[in-house]
This record gives sequence, C-alpha cells and structure tokens, in this order.
Amino acid sequence: MGAQPLIQLLDIIIVWYLIYKLLMYARGTQMMNLLKGIAVFIAAKFLSSILGLQTIDWLLGQVLAWGVVAAIILFQPELRRALQNLGQNLFRNKRVEKNLSMKLIDDLVYAARYMSRRKIGALISVKDQDELGEYIETGIPLDSEISNQLLINIFIPNTPLHDGAVIVSDYRIAAASCYLPLSESDSISKELGTRHRAAIGLSEVSDALTLIVSEETGSISITKNEVLYRDLKEDELTDLLIKFLYVEEEQTTNKSLIEPVKGFFFDTFKQRGEDE
Repeated sequence: MGAQPLIQLLDIIIVWYLIYKLLMYARGTQMMNLLKGIAVFIAAKFLSSILGLQTIDWLLGQVLAWGVVAAIILFQPELRRALQNLGQNLFRNKRVEKNLSMKLIDDLVYAARYMSRRKIGALISVKDQDELGEYIETGIPLDSEISNQLLINIFIPNTPLHDGAVIVSDYRIAAASCYLPLSESDSISKELGTRHRAAIGLSEVSDALTLIVSEETGSISITKNEVLYRDLKEDELTDLLIKFLYVEEEQTTNKSLIEPVKGFFFDTFKQRGEDE
C-alpha cells in the first residue's frame, strides 16, 4: 500500500508532461485549433453527463471516439514530425548537440560573409524556445540539413526562394520564402528596409534570433529580444552568435524533459508546506 501513492503521483506526472509537451508543440500551429475544439467537446460531454442528457452524451462520445481517427488522418505530417522530434530529443547526446550548434554558427558566419561581400540580401531566423510554426507555414517547406552552400544558394537573386526569410529549427532548415511580421515601431530608423523591419517584428513576438544581410549596403545585422545589433564585423557577428546560439557543454538535450517535472515537484511540495 505504501507504494500506491507514488505510483499514482508518477501516473499524474507522466500524463501532465505529455499534455504539456503536446501543447508546447501545437502552439503556433493549426493543431492548436484542433486541440481547442477537442477541449470544447470534452467539456460539453462532461456537462451532458452531469445533467443526464443521455442522447447528447452518446452523440458526443461517438464524435470524440471517431474524432481521434480523423485527427490522425488529417494531421499525419504534424504527428510524424512530433514523433521525430521526440526521438531526437530523447536519444541525441550533448556532444552531438554541441557540435551542431557550433556548425550552425560556422555556417551562418560563412554565408553572411559571402553574401555581404556580394551584396546579396538575406534574412535567416533561428528558432529558440518559442514556436514559429505559423511563420514556417507561410513559406516553402524544406526540412533539410543546414549548410552554408544551401543558405547562399537560396538567397541568390531571381531564384524562386530568395524572397522572404529562411527559418532554422532544430538545426535544420525548416522552410524558405517565409513571411515574418513587420514591426510597427516608430523608433526604427527610416534608412532600414523591409528585411530589418521584419527581423525586428519577429523579435517582438518571439525569442528567435534573426540574421540580416542588407542588399543595398552589404552590412550584417542581427536581432534578438527586440534588440538590433547593426553593421557587425565578422568577429562581432561570431561573438554574438556564440553568445545566443552556442550550447554549453554542461547543458543536455533532456533539459526540456527535466524542467517541467522539477517544476511540478517544487509546486507540489510548496503547496504541501502551505497547507501544513
């Protein structure tokens, strides 16, 4: 009997974590609208069961039962991508993560230097914690390994994908030719063009880092947390990218798995202490 409460607590933690990860993955995507609809049906079924509305309760039960099958069919690409991300996050070791972060930085610096010298305009956003699904969906999906050659080739003028932004997610190019939200801030200098305004706009609504290469001057800038770092030299660009993108050796890819559970235990024991 003594182990029963621990098993129940573990059961709650696992279910809570799965719901948490599902919501985090669905945030900013069309899947979130589906989850909201499911939540409405579950609430309606709960009320109909309490009120004794047997016919409505039966109908809602059928909708929910068949709705699971329909959701799997309709959202097959999203579910496949979610399972791939789950496998990568669980089994990718920190040495690989560290190498990937450094490779990403090297590719960004090389591509920015190459395009800057030739005044090739570019806009590259790198996802951090906040989801960018709604902006990825506006572009052309690629889901390809990142390389400086591919980044350069995408932004060559008069090619199909050179307009818009490239979005990098989980060390892969998720999509190209994406539309980013334009900032409406009056503090932005009039000499800055649409690329800079789009980069600042994304930094206002997410924690993504965006690299900009000016087509007019060839200058390199980045935005992060609503701050614009302008006219960067190569060493300055490298330092900032290392500051924002480099994965420290002691960090592990399972941090996202540990933090929610740790927070749950903290809140649980805090509440228990207050009750006592």
